Amino acid sequence: MTLRLLITGTDTDIGKTVFAAALTDALSGYYWKPVQSGLEDATDSETARQLGQIAPDRILPEAYRLTTPASPHLSAKLDGVTILADDLSPPETDAPLVIEGAGGLMVPLTDQTIFADVFARWRIPVVLCARTGLGTINHTLLSLEALRARSIPVLGVAFIGDEQADTQAIIAVLGQVRVLGRLPRLEPLTPDALRQAFRANFDIDRFREAAV
Repeated sequence: MTLRLLITGTDTDIGKTVFAAALTDALSGYYWKPVQSGLEDATDSETARQLGQIAPDRILPEAYRLTTPASPHLSAKLDGVTILADDLSPPETDAPLVIEGAGGLMVPLTDQTIFADVFARWRIPVVLCARTGLGTINHTLLSLEALRARSIPVLGVAFIGDEQADTQAIIAVLGQVRVLGRLPRLEPLTPDALRQAFRANFDIDRFREAAV
C-alpha cells in the first residue's frame, strides 16, 4: 500500500508548506497541491520543491492554478474557471504522496463545497498543522472536531513555532490527539536547516504508520 498523507492547517500562513516540504523530503516522496490560488509570487509547489530539495518530477502538477491570491471559490470566479470538486482525486504514485490543502478545513472550494468535504471523500490520514501562538488551542480543537465529525482519519498534530509546552499538552489532552512533534522557527530558513530540524523533532516512522 502506497503511503498517502494529507497536510492541512488550522489557518492560512502557518507554515504547512514548509512542513509539507520537509515531510516529502524525509519520505522521499511526491508532493501535490490540488488547488493553487495566487501565481504572482512563488507557488506552494515551487516553495516545496526548493525547500525540500525535491526532484522536479516529484512535484505533481496542480489540478487548478488560479491567478488571484484568495479563497479558491472566489479566485476561480475571477478567472472564469469552474472547479469540479467531485472530480478531484489524488494521483497514483509509486512512492509516498504528500498532499497539501489550501488554508484551513472550512475554506470554500466552490459555492457548495469546502475542502473538508473533499477530504471526507478521500479518507486519507490527516496531519493537522497548528501554530503554537495565542489562539491556537481554540483553532486546533475546532479543526479536530470538524475532522472527526466527517470521519476523516487524523494521524496527529504537528506544531509549528516556538515551544509552548502547556499549550501543546492541553491540545493533546482535550483534543485526544497524538502530537507528532514541533517544527521550530528557522532563521534563516534554508533547505539544510529545514532537513536537520525536521529530523531532530519528528520520528518519520510515525508518519509511515499511516500506510499500515
